[in-house]
Amino acid sequence: MSEYEPFPPREVSAAAARLLAENLHARAHAAHEAAKTALADDITVLTTSGWVRGCIEEELRPDRPISSPVRSWRGIPFGADTSGDQRFQEPRPAPEWEGIRDCREFGHVAPQPVYSWTDRIEGSEDCLTLDIVRPHTQHSSEFVPNTEKLPVVVYLHGGSFIVGSSHMLMLRGFEFAAQMDVVYVSVNFRLGALGYLDVRSLGGEACANPAVADQVLALEWVRDNIAAFGGDPDNVTLMGESAGGAAVLTLMAVPRAEGLFHRAIAQSPPIGMIHSRAQSMFWARELVDKMALPRDTTAEDLRREDFADLVRSGQSMMWRAGELLYLNSCYAPTVDGELIPQHPIEAFEDGAQHPVPLLIGTNSGEASFGKFLYQRQSSRERAALRLLASFDPESAPDVVAAYGGAVSRRDFGDLLTDALFWGPTVRVAGEHARRYPTWMYRFDFAPAALRWLGLGAMHSMELSNIFGDPGASRVSFLTTMGKSSDMEEVTENMQAQWGSFIRNGAPLEDWPRYRSPQRETMIFDVEPHVESAPMESRRQAWESYDMLEWGTGRPEILKRLGFMPDGHDRG
Repeated sequence: MSEYEPFPPREVSAAAARLLAENLHARAHAAHEAAKTALADDITVLTTSGWVRGCIEEELRPDRPISSPVRSWRGIPFGADTSGDQRFQEPRPAPEWEGIRDCREFGHVAPQPVYSWTDRIEGSEDCLTLDIVRPHTQHSSEFVPNTEKLPVVVYLHGGSFIVGSSHMLMLRGFEFAAQMDVVYVSVNFRLGALGYLDVRSLGGEACANPAVADQVLALEWVRDNIAAFGGDPDNVTLMGESAGGAAVLTLMAVPRAEGLFHRAIAQSPPIGMIHSRAQSMFWARELVDKMALPRDTTAEDLRREDFADLVRSGQSMMWRAGELLYLNSCYAPTVDGELIPQHPIEAFEDGAQHPVPLLIGTNSGEASFGKFLYQRQSSRERAALRLLASFDPESAPDVVAAYGGAVSRRDFGDLLTDALFWGPTVRVAGEHARRYPTWMYRFDFAPAALRWLGLGAMHSMELSNIFGDPGASRVSFLTTMGKSSDMEEVTENMQAQWGSFIRNGAPLEDWPRYRSPQRETMIFDVEPHVESAPMESRRQAWESYDMLEWGTGRPEILKRLGFMPDGHDRG
């Protein structure tokens, strides 16, 4: 070998080569992880779609600070635009983006009416966003990942399935997150004709339940991303009020939502309003009629219409059809046999719901305004029978009799409250309690002004106490007329109970589980207390009432829609 020839290559053993490869892989992984956290700080977080940057909030409003600062991310997309070809379709995950997305402003609300003297419609079909709030923890200038995993609350707003948003003033959750030490997620989803109307009967491709599918997608996003915000994906409480409460109970009966939440809170859920197939077909035809479109209009044709015209027509049919007198609401989830296999109440009866602890209840004066609807006693009695006969004409007289014939203003208001809220809710609570931990409440607390007006604890009044922000209520001018100490005590008590349930899956020990026959119910008032089997005779009357199938008492409509006269077609 000459002095200029290179040395022969050194042989490397297979073990040494493997060790070298593992070392290089580990170094590459470390570099990748370092790159991932290079931009991270208290308010900059990496999600599955890209980086988001939020802000630190210190005030609820200019006139009121938060009890302690919180971190806030607003308008994070969890789903893609639902306009154009995607209208009435299953939602798609949000597309990825480059760079850091500024999430200091709230996203678009879902298209919805603005209740004013105009017929203006607000919102955008690119509305699938969510907002996140969590307590703020100061770090040094060098980013230190927060390893504490906080409980997560995913909140679904109310609004009669027609209006509302994740960032309504009451629902922004700044004080809620600060007081309860949780990661709070509030969700936007499609509403009204675009989210809660099954248009499949018109022909063409469509999803029966766009809004419910949106909510499932949001829960999947939370599962995949919430740890990056310091939340525990294995401790998620699904919570909602009114239509949002009905959404919670509906998702408890949606197989695709299995494992996506671990506790449930349903406040004032009108779960009896779930649409039958006949009902959704009725309203789809009404929408086409109000749009002044041909009778052979399909879902594809509706995709070419302006979304604002769809929302306006949807509002028109709600008020002009006169169907509210028959408990026939325009919008609600539809039993489609797929995403929602059966009526949620039926699922609870069959034990087909998700096996999670449930905190559930209603307000004592949910629909107390009903006492002012009719001037004559005979009118109230006829209205009560008409209201209930749409579902079950045979049992309706017995239910009305349990309310003294509903001839007095108070009894009629109570009947309306219970038909919409308490009757279905107590049914669900009883069925769930047969198998899984359940706690039931009734909210009785009302400021002096509302008691003087004879209205009491109206619908949604409990939100001021649970969210700890009475100034955000639309009737805050009434809630401030009374002893502030009473309001503070009720708030402290309810937040302690809700907080314990969110953290531990059970409220405090002074609130017993709801079980038959005691049916112990926590009454929230200035002096909280437990009542056994409240309004038992009325509960028994509702027990025999069939609230699963609208239209049973409307055979002429069912016949027009092509259904059997007995109306038993839930598929």
